[in-house]
Amino acid sequence: MKKSLILTSALLLAACSASPGMDHMDHAESSSSMPQITDRLSTSPRHQEWVEVKNGDRTIYTWVVYPETDKPAPVVILIHENKGLNDWARSMADQVAEAGYIAVAPDMLSGFSVDKKRTSDFATPDEATKAIGQLKPEQVTSDLQAVTDWSKTIPSSNKQLVSAGFCWGGSQSFAFATKTDDLTAAMVFYGTGPTDASAYKNIDVPVFGFYGGADQRVNATIDASKKAMTDAGKSFESVIYDGAGHAFMRSGEDPNGDAANVAARDAAWERMNEILSTL
Repeated sequence: MKKSLILTSALLLAACSASPGMDHMDHAESSSSMPQITDRLSTSPRHQEWVEVKNGDRTIYTWVVYPETDKPAPVVILIHENKGLNDWARSMADQVAEAGYIAVAPDMLSGFSVDKKRTSDFATPDEATKAIGQLKPEQVTSDLQAVTDWSKTIPSSNKQLVSAGFCWGGSQSFAFATKTDDLTAAMVFYGTGPTDASAYKNIDVPVFGFYGGADQRVNATIDASKKAMTDAGKSFESVIYDGAGHAFMRSGEDPNGDAANVAARDAAWERMNEILSTL
């Protein structure tokens, strides 16, 4: 594992915390407002299972969904938003598997406390968000590496691993690329890059950014990431989707939602598939 980069949880959480207005409503939105999410989880024909990944004396509860295919498939490590591994995050894993890839979604709130062992133990999304803000960066890295190591042992994989994170998870996906040698690519959905410019030199894989045009809070950091990646001789390709807000991959699933978010979600999903299809 590469040299650890110190990133404070407070800074990463701020990049994904809701700003006044519609962004706050997007984050407060529960999966129950989109019944297709729970329907997908309950009716999916794909094999879904909980796996307990060990990291020393810690257990990382991980949601794994396998594609229906007769060929070895890449593994996509999905890193959830700052609301934890909720129904939407698990349904996203199922969608990734439906597209033909092995989806591995760790619950980064695993083992948070004696009575809060996983996301489902938190009474509200806000409680989960507060807990994520208390996670230590070195623990996040260690847990992601443990999940990555486990993913490399999946018999049906083709040994290609990609990280893809959303909101807080997007920042973690970018950061993890600076700390591991095991990825083939990293995808960052409306997350910020490392604040330490020297960390970018440790990245050995292409990074792909997905951003909403109406998410200036996050977009204000893109140029610094681009410059750091360019200065380090690394590949960073970003796309900004006009009019889309923060968390458009989630809010864009609502067919009756904002048209810009729906269009951005569809376009980003197509781009994500195009990237994964090259592995």
